[in-house]
Amino acid sequence: MQAESKGLWGASDAYERYMGRWSRKVAAQFLDWVDVPPGARWVDIGCGTAVLTAAIVESRQPSSVVGIDTSATFLETARHELTDPRVSFKQGDAQSLPLQDTCADAVVSGLVLNFVPDKDAAIAEMVRVSSPGGIIALYVWDYAGHMQIMRRFFDAAAALDQSAREFDDGVKAPICRPTPLRSLFEQAGLADIVVKAIDIPAAFDSFDDYWTPILGGTGSAPKYCASLSESARERLRIEVQSRLPIGPDGEILLAARAWGIKGRLPLPTT
Repeated sequence: MQAESKGLWGASDAYERYMGRWSRKVAAQFLDWVDVPPGARWVDIGCGTAVLTAAIVESRQPSSVVGIDTSATFLETARHELTDPRVSFKQGDAQSLPLQDTCADAVVSGLVLNFVPDKDAAIAEMVRVSSPGGIIALYVWDYAGHMQIMRRFFDAAAALDQSAREFDDGVKAPICRPTPLRSLFEQAGLADIVVKAIDIPAAFDSFDDYWTPILGGTGSAPKYCASLSESARERLRIEVQSRLPIGPDGEILLAARAWGIKGRLPLPTT
């Protein structure tokens, strides 16, 4: 995760319970869609706890993968969990990558772009480290639409407290929509740009399975919860529960959508 979000995403265990279990499923679909051939050199920007990095190793037969993140905590977890000799991790920022020019055949990033202050600089860095003809691709949650895990929460929160919008990435992250994503890639000079909705089911065994990770303090919804008094948090819990589609055995089935985008760095003209 990047500089703006250090306080937001500080604890790797809390992130895994809150969002990591869903981002893992999106990562697999994203890589199938990007479809980079075996033997490629990869860079994973904002690698966090190495969810996407691990999926690259498991499914794409890379020659190497470099994971970049600003969080020392996340990188410590990543190094512990992923010891494949083809993988290395470096602490660094998406806006100024600690990498040489043209060092990668595939430059990717998962669920990070909206937390980067200068998005144009981040894409420019992805272009810089890509080899000619290389793939540049990323994905972000559809916070304003079908990322229902968070949308249901913030719709309930805003009904009780308009200041909840200050925490709502559906409001704060306008980049997480197809048109702004495409414009960002076009302005960077990329070719063969495609945007795709990546949908996964998000099933919870019970309301507690949904609610308890939100109390973990890591992420936008947990940070909002932590800002409330105990009585306000209890009112919110009741309001959220009333809005969720709870099945006869207490189960909850939601949808989680990410927007994926990919493009190619053009080959030099002769």
